[in-house]
Amino acid sequence: MEAAARWGLVAYGVVYLLIGLLALRIAFGDREHQADSGGALRELARQPLGGFLVWAIGIGLAGLALWRLSEALSGAARPNGHRPRERLRSAARFAVLAVLSTSAIAFAAGSGGGGSSDEQSRDLTSRVLDLPVGRWLAGALGLAVVGIGVWSAVRALRRTFREELGPVPARLRRAVDVLGVAGGVSRGLVFTVAGGFVVQAAVRYDPNEAKGLDDSLRVLAGTPVGPWLLAAVAVGLMLYGLFLFASARAHRV
Repeated sequence: MEAAARWGLVAYGVVYLLIGLLALRIAFGDREHQADSGGALRELARQPLGGFLVWAIGIGLAGLALWRLSEALSGAARPNGHRPRERLRSAARFAVLAVLSTSAIAFAAGSGGGGSSDEQSRDLTSRVLDLPVGRWLAGALGLAVVGIGVWSAVRALRRTFREELGPVPARLRRAVDVLGVAGGVSRGLVFTVAGGFVVQAAVRYDPNEAKGLDDSLRVLAGTPVGPWLLAAVAVGLMLYGLFLFASARAHRV
């Protein structure tokens, strides 16, 4: 389980690093690439030994998902990891990773996967809106994603991620803090933007208003500061990928 967790953290870091690189290309005018997990898998598949690499990422994410599930069932190694709130947090992480790993393995096997996060977001929002009181459910879901984004950014600024890490050499502690703060804030911002669009879709009762990771990042390029905000967030996502690499070595398992 320890090996699966550390391998999975590296695999997750690769995904975020590639998403950040793709977003950086978009910021500087490349509109053909898709800055989300599907785009990252396709980019990886184009590299030498790409098929092997995608399988490695998919299996690594599956191992990470199983580790998060074990945390949800048995408690985490971090402080207060046995509390219900921490177990619920691990369960939510498991759900996200299970979806990502299933998509990656399906893509590697040539049976789908790697789809657009924007299409997936619109499809899910449409299904929710079709349910009884669907507008309220979609709104609640969007607010939950916004809350996760804000919470993630605040945790990063407070350096709460230190609780999940074991001893870090003094010479590396500052670098890990920079990676964790910058990466966590960027990741939180993207979640907040994506959640806001789901709320907008609920208010307007229009699933086409919902946006996935790719469209949420592209929206940042349309702000008054132009592509520079997207470039900054893209670099932040790359730094979060590097933070996951560091976590693969230092994380409490």
